[in-house]
Amino acid sequence: MFQFKWLWLNLKGDRVRYILALCLSVVGSSLTIINPYIGQRIVDTFIAGDNAMQNLSREKAMLIGLCLGMIGFSLLRTGLAYFTTIMYERASQNMLYRVRIYLYNKIQGQDMKYYDRNRTGDLMTKMTGDLDMVRHSLAWIIKTIIESLTVFVAAVVYFFFIDVELTLWLLILSPPIFIVAFIFARRVRPMYVDLRERLSQLNTTTQENIAGNRVVKAFAREEFEVQKFTEKNVNYSKANKTAAMVWLDYFPYLETFSQAFSVILMLVGGLYIMDGRITFGEFSAFSALIWGLSNPMRNIGIIINDIQRFFASLNKIIDVYYAHPEIVNKHNTVDKRRYQGRIQFDRVSFKYDNVTVLEDISFTVEPGETIAIMGATGSGKTTLINLIPRFYDVAKGSVLVDGTDVRKLELDELRGNIGIATQDVLLFSDTIDGNIAYGNPDMPEEEVTKFAKLAAAHDFIGKMPDGYNTIVGERGVGLSGGQKQRIALARAMAVQPPILILDDTTSAVDLETEEHIQQSLRELDFACTKIIIAQRVSTTAQADRILILENGRVIEEGTHAELLAKRGYYYDVFILQNEGIEREVTTHG
Repeated sequence: MFQFKWLWLNLKGDRVRYILALCLSVVGSSLTIINPYIGQRIVDTFIAGDNAMQNLSREKAMLIGLCLGMIGFSLLRTGLAYFTTIMYERASQNMLYRVRIYLYNKIQGQDMKYYDRNRTGDLMTKMTGDLDMVRHSLAWIIKTIIESLTVFVAAVVYFFFIDVELTLWLLILSPPIFIVAFIFARRVRPMYVDLRERLSQLNTTTQENIAGNRVVKAFAREEFEVQKFTEKNVNYSKANKTAAMVWLDYFPYLETFSQAFSVILMLVGGLYIMDGRITFGEFSAFSALIWGLSNPMRNIGIIINDIQRFFASLNKIIDVYYAHPEIVNKHNTVDKRRYQGRIQFDRVSFKYDNVTVLEDISFTVEPGETIAIMGATGSGKTTLINLIPRFYDVAKGSVLVDGTDVRKLELDELRGNIGIATQDVLLFSDTIDGNIAYGNPDMPEEEVTKFAKLAAAHDFIGKMPDGYNTIVGERGVGLSGGQKQRIALARAMAVQPPILILDDTTSAVDLETEEHIQQSLRELDFACTKIIIAQRVSTTAQADRILILENGRVIEEGTHAELLAKRGYYYDVFILQNEGIEREVTTHG
C-alpha cells in the first residue's frame, strides 16, 4: 500500500535497524514454542512416563538440565525483546524527528493560499498528535502484528507436528474470527477519519480562543467561547464514544471465539488422550501454547482499532508531505543584488477563488517615489501590495520590479529587497532588540537604536525595565497597539530595503508621533521606494502620488492638491477628517 511505501521512504537511514528489529521479533516470537516442547518432554519422561527410572541421578540431572534450559530460553527471549524494543524505538524516534523537520520546512515553503485553506489548529494537530500516532504505530503496532502473527504461525506449525487433526479442530474457529474482524474494520475506519477531523476542529477552536483572548475579554464573550469549546468537545467525545461502542459491539464475539479455543482443546484433547492418540506431554504442550492461538485472535480487534487510527493520522500527514505550493521558492544560491525600486502594475487582475478582488490595475512607481493608497475597507488595498513580494500570483497582467516580472525573479532575492510592516502586527516572543533585528540578526546595537528612533520607538523602549532586552510576550502582549506598530516599522526599516511597504502602520499612533514617523520616512539615509496604505489624510498628504481604490479598481490618482481639486472620494475623506477643525476655526473667527 501507498502508506507503507511512504513509511519505507522515511525510514531511510534506519532501515537496517528496523529490518533487524523485525527479524529479531520473528526470532524471539518463534522461541515461544521451545518451552512448551521442553515441558512436553518433562511431562512424558518424568511425570507420565511408564518406564521405571533406571538411573535416578542421571534422570535428576536431565530434569534439572531441562528446567535450566527453560529458564535460559526465557532469559534469551527477554533479552531479545529488550534489545528489539530499543531498536524499534530508535528507528521510530529518528523517523519522527526527520519527518517533523521535513513537514515544518514543507509548511514554511507553502504559499499564502495554503494558509488560507488550512486552519492553524489542524496544522498543529498534524505536527504533533498525528505524527506521534504514526511513530507509535511504527514502534508498537507493527511490532505487535509481527509478533502475534509469528506466534500464531509457530504454534500452528508445532501443533501440526504433534497432531494434525486436533490442530484442525482448533483452527475451525479462525474463519469466523477473521470475518468478524473484517466487518469491524470496514465499519470503524470512517469513524476514525471523522474522529480525527473533530479533534482538529477542537484544537482549532482552542488555538483561536487563546490567540484572540483579548478580543474575547473585550466583548465579555467568555461564556460564549466556553459554550463553543464545549460543543466541539462534546462532538469529539461523542465520536470517540461511538467508535469505542462499535468496538464493544464486536468484542464479545472475538472474546468468545478466543475462549472457545480452550474449550475445544479440553474436549477434543481429552478424548484423544483417552483414545491414546496423544500423550499427556503433548496435551500439556497444547495447553501451554494455546494462548499462541487465542491471544492474537483476542488482540485482533485492538490491532484493527490502532491501525485505523494510524491510517487516519498518516493520511493527514501525507497531505502535508506531498502538498505542492503554486508559488515555489527554490532558494537558489545567487549573488543577491540590490534593486533600484521601480514597480509597475500592468493591467493586473486578481481573484480569490472565483471572486474578483482587483481588476485592470495599471500604474508605475519610480525609484525613490512615495505612493499612498487609500480606499474603503475591502477595496483591495492589502491584496494589491501582497502581489509585489509575490505572496500571491496575479490572475491576469503582470507585476514588474525593475522591469522584470516578479514571477521570473528569485523569491529570496525579491523578498530580501522588500521591507514590510503588515496591518496585523506580529511580534515574536523575543527581546525588543531581537524583534527589530529579525531581518538581520547580526545588526549592531547602535543600528537597532537608530531605526527605533526613526520609528519613534526609542523613548518608550528606554522606559521599559530592561530596555531593548525586554522580552515581549507572544504577539507583542504587554505593548500597546501603537508601540507594536512602531517596533514593526523599525523592523521593516532595519533591513534598509529599496522597497518599503507599510500597511496602515500608523493607525494606532497619535498625530504627533505620526508626524515624527513621516518626517523620518522622508529623511531616510538610503534610497527607498515607499508604498503606504493609510486612511488618514495627514499620512497621505506628503506622498508624491495617491491612488484611490474602490471595488478593486483605481478610481482616482494624483497628488494631494490634484485629488482635492477633483472633489471625489479623497476630497470627501479630507472634509470628513477636517470638518471638526474647520468648525473650530469658524467658531473663533
